[in-house]
Amino acid sequence: MGKSKVKIEVCIDNIESLHTAIEAGADRIELCSALALGGLSPSCALLSYAIANSPIPIYAMVRPRSGDFVYSAAEVDMMCFEIEQFKSLGVHGVVLGLLDSEGLLPQADLKRLVEAANGVGLTFHRAFDLCSDWQNALETLIDFGFERILSSGQRASAIEGIATLEAMATQADDRIKIMPGAGLNASNAQQIVEQTGAGEVHLSGKGKRESLFTGTSNAVMGQDADLDRWIDVTDFKKVAAVRRLF
Repeated sequence: MGKSKVKIEVCIDNIESLHTAIEAGADRIELCSALALGGLSPSCALLSYAIANSPIPIYAMVRPRSGDFVYSAAEVDMMCFEIEQFKSLGVHGVVLGLLDSEGLLPQADLKRLVEAANGVGLTFHRAFDLCSDWQNALETLIDFGFERILSSGQRASAIEGIATLEAMATQADDRIKIMPGAGLNASNAQQIVEQTGAGEVHLSGKGKRESLFTGTSNAVMGQDADLDRWIDVTDFKKVAAVRRLF
């Protein structure tokens, strides 16, 4: 499809969606597991397969659990170890984020993660939207060498946070990329890009397909039987519709 002016990053958590996202025109993949929980670290097997079968860059989520982004010393140790594992597999970059209990960046722990990631790209994820002082956090992330910040402008969706995203981009002044994400789709992507000047956007293009399992059983694998009957996948049409805009 050729090189586009606005790059599209698609967040996925399974191999089926990898192929769909690529075919729909994604420029980069954010690979994770458990998208329904906001995205957790992918398995090494999933990451290895994705890297081997993708013509576009793969950035891997480094998030050890669901919930907040206030991590213990043991969790930070584990995140550093995971980054080293992902680098050994050939990942192009990692996506991470962490905060202290007051919503500020814990600089010593952040430094450890950045040092572990040396040699690959760095994205700070939407933990940024929980920062109590995003202006200073933005400067810190620039100093630490992050390529980009994924943000919804500290609101539930990028379109709701568009004014703050614009302010973030103004402060960033091309020293770091501000990548809008959360609720971004073909109906609002153009407005978000035009108002914020973003050169990259992020979406999952969430869709569902029915399970191929035809048997019957009363057993339930999760909290909801519907989760067993439907598989969350990337919707080709949703990603392709954004691709056509840019």
